[in-house]
Amino acid sequence: MKELIDQMLEIARTEVGTREAAVNNTGARIVEYQGATWLAPGAWPWCAAFTAWVMREWLENEAVREALHLDSFSLADKWRCRDASAFGWEKWARQRKLQVLDETQKARAGDFVVFDFSHIGIVTDDQPAASSKLATVEGNTNGKGERDSVTGDGVWVKERVPSLAKSYIRIFS
Repeated sequence: MKELIDQMLEIARTEVGTREAAVNNTGARIVEYQGATWLAPGAWPWCAAFTAWVMREWLENEAVREALHLDSFSLADKWRCRDASAFGWEKWARQRKLQVLDETQKARAGDFVVFDFSHIGIVTDDQPAASSKLATVEGNTNGKGERDSVTGDGVWVKERVPSLAKSYIRIFS
C-alpha cells in the first residue's frame, strides 16, 4: 500500500506552487480543482476541492482501484469524495467505513487531515509521535502559516502543530 500512497503524495506534491489568479479563489487551475467537487466552480474556498482533485487523479490508477475493490473508474468516481467542505470529508469517510481517527492518534503519510478551522490537507510524512508537527500539502493556503480564503493563494507544503487537527481520514487501514 505504501507504493500507492506514495503515488497519491506525488500527485499532490506536483501541484505545489500552483497559484490563484489576481482575484481571490479564482484561476484556471483552481477551477479545475473545483470541478472535482459537486459544487459549481466559483470564487469560493477550495482546499477540499484540491483534495478531491488529488483523489480523482489518484483513482485513475488501476492498481489503486484494485486495492480499493473498485472495478472501474466509473465506480471509483462515484466512490470518491466530492464534498467541497473540509468537514464534509469526515461524513463521506464514515459512510465509506474508512477510519476517521481523532487528533490524539498519530497521522500517517496519505491521511487526509481535517483541521478545526474548516480546512483540509494531505499528510506527507508519518508522524513520529502524536505531539509531533504535521507535514502536509494543502490547497487554498499560503507560505506564511495562514490558510483561509482571504490569505490563501495557492498549493503549499506546510508544517502545522497537531493541536489544529480535528481528525485524520485513513484510506488504507
